[in-house]
Amino acid sequence: MTKDLEKVKLLARDLREGKQFPRSPRQILAGYVLAARAVDKCRAVLVGREGEYHSNCPLDQRWLKFAEIDYEDFRSFVATGAPDDELVAWIDEHAKKRLRAEIIAWNNKERDLHLSDLPLELQEYMEDYIQQFIPRNRVVHHWFDVYDLEEERI
Repeated sequence: MTKDLEKVKLLARDLREGKQFPRSPRQILAGYVLAARAVDKCRAVLVGREGEYHSNCPLDQRWLKFAEIDYEDFRSFVATGAPDDELVAWIDEHAKKRLRAEIIAWNNKERDLHLSDLPLELQEYMEDYIQQFIPRNRVVHHWFDVYDLEEERI
C-alpha cells in the first residue's frame, strides 16, 4: 500500500481546538458503530490535525477488537487516502465474517452501554472527564452521550 498523505489531507477533519469533530460514535460505517469515528481520528492523526483526539484509543479498540482488524493494517490503509467507500470495501474484506444479526446486536449493545457497564479504570477516567467537559445541566445516560454532548450533537 502506498501512503498518500496529500489525499488524506483532503479527507481529514481538523480536530484541533473544536474546529471540527469526528463523527458520532453512533454513526455507521461498513455496518459498524464506532468505525466512522475511528476513521476520522486516524486521518486527523496522520496529517497532524488531531488536537486532543487519539487514534486507537479505548473507544476505537472496542470496534477493532470486535471486527478483528489489526490497527496497524487499518492505519496503513487509511494512510493511502482511501475515501469512505473504499474503506467500507476494505473493512468488509478484512473484518471477521459475522452474521448481520450479530453485528446489529453488537452495535445495539455498544449504543446502550451505560458508564457503569465500562471497565472500572474507564469509569474512573470518565468520571473526571465528564466533570471537565460536559455541561453541568446535561445528563449522561449512555457512554456515547459523553461524546455527542461534548461535541454538541445532542
